[in-house]
Amino acid sequence: MTVKNIFCVGRNYVLHAKELNNPVPESPLLFTKPTHALVVAQGQEITLPGGRGQIQFEVEYVIHIARRYEPGMSFEELVDKMALGIDFTLRDIQSQFKQKGYPWLLCKGFVNSAVITPWLPFAGLKETKEKDFSLEKNGREVQRGNIKDMIFDLPTITEYTARHLGLDQGDIIFTGTPAGSGPVSDGDKLVFKWDDGEVGCCSIKLETNLY
Repeated sequence: MTVKNIFCVGRNYVLHAKELNNPVPESPLLFTKPTHALVVAQGQEITLPGGRGQIQFEVEYVIHIARRYEPGMSFEELVDKMALGIDFTLRDIQSQFKQKGYPWLLCKGFVNSAVITPWLPFAGLKETKEKDFSLEKNGREVQRGNIKDMIFDLPTITEYTARHLGLDQGDIIFTGTPAGSGPVSDGDKLVFKWDDGEVGCCSIKLETNLY
């Protein structure tokens, strides 16, 4: 499946914003990742850049856009698939960039920084709110979330993104991470769970001379 654009929403859960000492936004905070950041977690080893400070995981609910957005379109008309994902972040570099007012691209858009599970059918908003998503690291749960706890809900995110940046078939949106983000180390095994059932996994390889 070809992905055209990767949009991401920052600080979309109150507790995550607070754990990083960030203000809670008044409108969706959008950023993007290059398409070469995308990789599907299918049990393989995923290589990330070592030697650039701490890399942190942020598990997220991810949606796939089925068709071009038109004003007045319902969310269910617009979205056909969902996945879980990790927005990997070079946290030390991001902290430096925030202090200087720099864009986040270099700390968010590196190769393999947008990991997703294989796609699942989108079941509808009501049904989705009845299920949690979670991430396990080395057999221990480290994050758990539910879209009902978002600051900006899924219809708001898609309408806002479409109005400011456009949305079309093949675009995907990482919709924000709940509290609990933390560091990854070489050899860590990560397991994605939807409604406590495994939907994807991978292991981490940190490579100092990756590129």
